[in-house]
Amino acid sequence: MTDIPWAELRRAANAAAARAYAPYSKVHVGAAAVCDTGAVVVGSNIENASYGLTLCAECSLVSDLRRVGGTRLIALCVVAGDSAPIAPCGRCRQVLFEFGGRDLLLDQGEDVAPLTLEQLLPHAFGPDDLPTRANQ
Repeated sequence: MTDIPWAELRRAANAAAARAYAPYSKVHVGAAAVCDTGAVVVGSNIENASYGLTLCAECSLVSDLRRVGGTRLIALCVVAGDSAPIAPCGRCRQVLFEFGGRDLLLDQGEDVAPLTLEQLLPHAFGPDDLPTRANQ
């Protein structure tokens, strides 16, 4: 896929941020991505009073990916409630690596080239590492 619909992803991410549940941090986060089937998937952060059970927008998005039958994320936009791009946290970077791999494109805003997940998470551990790292 060469033509990434960045404007559509930004609109969808902002709409998802508007539906976030963030009564504690007040930081509403939305994520939107295009997957290998061409479908756009979305997610919102869902906070919890115990904090540790909070679900990030990117994890919510991966659930939507599986719901629509996609297997691979191609390009991703994550925004905060102010509509500006926000970087995924460390946990989410690892989850995104599982479903997007090194080549997943991450939006940095209209006038900035996207980053790859490899740039954001160098030397990531993933499914390909398991066979070579397992005890024999």
